[in-house]
Amino acid sequence: MSTSDRRVREVFIELSDTLVADFDIIDFLDRLAARCSELLNVTSCGILLVDHHGALNLVAASSEQARLIELGQLQNLQGPCLDAFGSGRPVQYADLRDGNSPWPDFTAAAVDAGYVSVQALPMRLRDTTIGAVNLFSRQAGPLTDDTIVLGQALADAATIGIVHQRALARQEIVTEQLQSALNSRILIEQAKGYLSHRLGIGVDEAFAVMRTYARSNNRRLTDVATEVVQGRLTLAAG
Repeated sequence: MSTSDRRVREVFIELSDTLVADFDIIDFLDRLAARCSELLNVTSCGILLVDHHGALNLVAASSEQARLIELGQLQNLQGPCLDAFGSGRPVQYADLRDGNSPWPDFTAAAVDAGYVSVQALPMRLRDTTIGAVNLFSRQAGPLTDDTIVLGQALADAATIGIVHQRALARQEIVTEQLQSALNSRILIEQAKGYLSHRLGIGVDEAFAVMRTYARSNNRRLTDVATEVVQGRLTLAAG
């Protein structure tokens, strides 16, 4: 195994090791930006992710110059990352100095910073694109096919990790909501039984008493049941 192959393996292991249940997504993407610059032999890297409103946001950059250019790309709504995100396909421009770039504002900022070529890779999993990785170089010319394949593999690995983390977060919310509903139902059943026994009425009538009180006082039924069980609220049969 060559030194470069060993380093690629080490980087993928490093990124995988950060994908724990409570992993820090910003630290993870900062690492990704730095490792992309290292492994792909480019000058800088920037990473954009889409938020829940569908807007792209800058989440990581391997240099301050790249960060500023990415922010300008978002502000002016033009640039390779936006195109890669929108199309779900890689976007490459080998020499930004040729005067034909489709992104005049982005190109001017990049060239002023000393970057003369750019490659944007979508962060995509099947039909879902969650962002894009931007690779900046101070050398003109396209990236090799092998470099693009490796860059896309890094982007794909990051995408899988982020999508998995989001799915876990959603699942935790659903689980918490379900458990909360179950706990509320148990509490309400306890309050029904308590009222039924204390007032000498049926369980259904006891529930009707609590429900009527909750609606009349614009309160949550669970809160009323809690106070009934704790003896902080006294209700009378209707």
